[in-house]
Amino acid sequence: MSQSTNAFRLKEFTVEQSRSAMKVGTDAMILGSWTQVEEAETILDIGTGTGILALMLAQRSEAFTIDAVEIDADAYEEAVTNFENSPWGDRLFCYHASLQAFAQEIDDTYDLIVCNPPYFLPSEIESYTGRNVARQTHLLNHLTLIKNTVQLLSESGSCAFSLPYESETFFIELAQSQNLFLQRRLRMKDRENSDMVRSFLQFGKTVKPLEDEILILKNSDLTYSNRFIELTIDFYTIF
Repeated sequence: MSQSTNAFRLKEFTVEQSRSAMKVGTDAMILGSWTQVEEAETILDIGTGTGILALMLAQRSEAFTIDAVEIDADAYEEAVTNFENSPWGDRLFCYHASLQAFAQEIDDTYDLIVCNPPYFLPSEIESYTGRNVARQTHLLNHLTLIKNTVQLLSESGSCAFSLPYESETFFIELAQSQNLFLQRRLRMKDRENSDMVRSFLQFGKTVKPLEDEILILKNSDLTYSNRFIELTIDFYTIF
């Protein structure tokens, strides 16, 4: 199969993204690289889009089942294609459904659940098409996301999310109200003297000492930081 000029090429696989509203971005690359995946035998990617997170976790883990769920028809079809064209097609499966419908139908639980969730508020959305639909919180608000995640998560499992920094405190409190406890956190800023812009959070159903880190994306000369390179070196072809 020929690759489009819009394809995103990584070291071990390629992601077609011409049909998906949300293209591969830094948030997904960090979440897929940073999330603790050891010992997870079953993984779920909520709102998979192009399938990038599921593919990254397939590369990083020995999980025998990696499921993904995607509500948008174009993104779903593109994710299926990307899964089939990857080295891990036998372990990857995508469901075309909303998270709520998926959770109602699935009896199994997962050792690891990941999501790069929508983060625009409904008031910021001008239309329900394309990129805006993929990024707004009206169709899948944070409480719905957390409640369904708790239902689908095994007792010893964990779940990881990327969020805007300003949503971090509210999301952590919401998760704790549903008995999900913060275990790992990575806060990201673009430069040393910049404000925090992203939070990457990993939760579990048990309380553990918090692993906390700050990631500076770029150095003062605009080159990527050593820590960012260390995190993503198995994926980006530029490193």
